Amino acid sequence: MIVQDHGMTNAITILDGSMGQQLKLMGAPFRLPEWSALALMEGPDYVRRAHKAYIEAGAEVITTNAYALIPYHIGEERFASDAVSLADLAGRLAREEADAAGKRTVRVAGCLPPLFGSYRPDVFQADRAPDILSVLIAGQSPYVDLWLAETMSSIEEVETVVAALTGDARPLWLSYTLKDDHPDLADPRLRSHETVAEGVRAAVRLGAAAILFNCSQPEVMGEAVSIACATLRGLGADLPVGVYANTFPPMAEDTESNTGTAVLRPELDPPAYLDFARDWVERGATIIGGCCGIGPEHIAVLSRELA
Repeated sequence: MIVQDHGMTNAITILDGSMGQQLKLMGAPFRLPEWSALALMEGPDYVRRAHKAYIEAGAEVITTNAYALIPYHIGEERFASDAVSLADLAGRLAREEADAAGKRTVRVAGCLPPLFGSYRPDVFQADRAPDILSVLIAGQSPYVDLWLAETMSSIEEVETVVAALTGDARPLWLSYTLKDDHPDLADPRLRSHETVAEGVRAAVRLGAAAILFNCSQPEVMGEAVSIACATLRGLGADLPVGVYANTFPPMAEDTESNTGTAVLRPELDPPAYLDFARDWVERGATIIGGCCGIGPEHIAVLSRELA
């Protein structure tokens, strides 16, 4: 059952956490280059169980496991033959677990990922992007309440997503990833070096229903939230702002994704992550969750303490 009311159910909306790292931790089929897509191919029940774990932890929005359903991860041949059915499966698994939540309303966000590798705006191919997006949208469309374009490194990427969703009335949440290695925390930048304010203005212009920041270190998120909220006030735009950070070490701009699994930061346990989340809320964020390395145990603490 697709949820028709897209309003926030609480002052703070709780998202889920990492899918790829959680599947790996659960013992799901997992390897590079397929990453989280391998579980859809060889062990979809693990994906179902991961969604269920996040819902039981208190997540109000879960995201489909479609992040790695791109040629970059599964290869050109498999993408051409299987991507629509795999995207359909990703959507269906999330929808079924959301609907099984009983009296709780759990929404499903359809994942629209970076199409040519995370953190690398320099390898974005605008001419190929629409064809890849059309497959991901077609497969997930029957199941999702909203679309989540996540880990977007540049304004060009979000513009391409918006164009691909022309005619789709469901809300679009746009989530940018920020430079971890930028020397000035007071001046956070998208991976493309564009400013947060420029990214926010673009999101408003493009009709986004929410603006988020994800898959970067918690340390760079706070000032981004403050700038986003200030920019929205200046535009007279009343959009929610959200954060779901990762537990990776800093990722430099020449990072080659899909070449290995990053070491997670053990100090970012649930209490430590909660401290960051409280700061984001104080700065104006109303959507909070987690990205790579943030698991159900983190989401449970966020749900208990924030929502």
